[in-house]
Amino acid sequence: MWKQIASTLLILVSTATFAKTADKLIIDLDALQKPGWTEQEQANAALVTDFVQNLMNNHNFDYVLERYNDSAYVQHNRNLPDKVTGLVGFLQEFVEDYPDYTYDVKHIYVDGDYVIFHSHATLKQADRGNDQKGMNIIDTWRIEDGRIVEHWDSIQALDTFMRFYSLVSGGDIENDNGVF
Repeated sequence: MWKQIASTLLILVSTATFAKTADKLIIDLDALQKPGWTEQEQANAALVTDFVQNLMNNHNFDYVLERYNDSAYVQHNRNLPDKVTGLVGFLQEFVEDYPDYTYDVKHIYVDGDYVIFHSHATLKQADRGNDQKGMNIIDTWRIEDGRIVEHWDSIQALDTFMRFYSLVSGGDIENDNGVF
């Protein structure tokens, strides 16, 4: 009898734990890795993957600030504040409004010290996998001496809501770094 109760409890706890982690989108670097990458390119891709996973999907902002808060980080998206602290501050507020925001990486490209992610970002869990919803994003990071030092992006709104959101939120220039 106790074995059955213990087994049932173990199954319930495992199911609850899996359900909780199933909400998190995980970037599968092994599946997205290209065979021609050098060892350094693999390390650069792993660095950016860890950064993006914790920032965009796990929303683990304390981890990001502890590990990546480097004054060398230059933000080239003119609508975001500069530095990692600016990015984290923006996303902390953003996920308060959109707690299910995720960033589904479809492709990773690496060229030396440049890591490029092609991704599908969505605001609602129900929109994940629907290429008619959310945003098509190309992000480029530059790595220097094992640190992420620059970021550029290009964002395409895929649905009416995201086009409207981009129009409403896209006018404020938050840094002086320029887009190139």
